[in-house]
Amino acid sequence: MHLAYPAVLSALLFCTGLYGVLARRNAILVLMSVELMLNAVNLNLVAFDIWLSKAAEETLHSGQALTLFTIAIAAAEIGIGLAIVLAVYRNRGTSDIDKLRDTAEGHESGTPAADEKAEATA
Repeated sequence: MHLAYPAVLSALLFCTGLYGVLARRNAILVLMSVELMLNAVNLNLVAFDIWLSKAAEETLHSGQALTLFTIAIAAAEIGIGLAIVLAVYRNRGTSDIDKLRDTAEGHESGTPAADEKAEATA
């Protein structure tokens, strides 16, 4: 099999994940898109490792070893990321990234109570 096939598939997966990170508003879908990007990198690592091992007589399979580390880091990332998303959802009641970015800790603008507090402190 040629190197172009897994490279093109990896590029498509990475672009799909990048679109998901940039376009999604739900934090869980953003984490899933990051996982898709990491899987594209893993596919590239394994494909290039196999391609380079055909040329070399003594191979170390460093691409496959690095893929195992990437999978372990991705598992830890998704575990910590989901824990953070669940904690934020319990505190704020939403996992929408735009709403979380707009409402800082205790500074909700646009509501009459928040505007009165801002005027009272000024």
